[in-house]
Amino acid sequence: MGLTTRRYQSGEIDYDGHISRRGDSHLRGLLYEAATVLLTRSRSECDLCKWGLQLRERLGFKRAAVAVARKLAVIMHAMLSTGEPFRGAHVTD
Repeated sequence: MGLTTRRYQSGEIDYDGHISRRGDSHLRGLLYEAATVLLTRSRSECDLCKWGLQLRERLGFKRAAVAVARKLAVIMHAMLSTGEPFRGAHVTD
């Protein structure tokens, strides 16, 4: 989906940079928008919101939103794979 970090390696240089932007740009935009809503307008006390707000304090809003969007994608993929509904369980790093 393109929400992983892009790597640049050449000789002695190993740079872990911006998001890779591979995959569907529309889906990536929707995930980013959902993460933005979770970080700004959501009043729920879910673990994902708490984790994202802690990241926002440390890294800044945009990086936290990308991290929450990626975690949302991982959670939804696991839900599709197992067929289980979302339970709001603890979020791990």
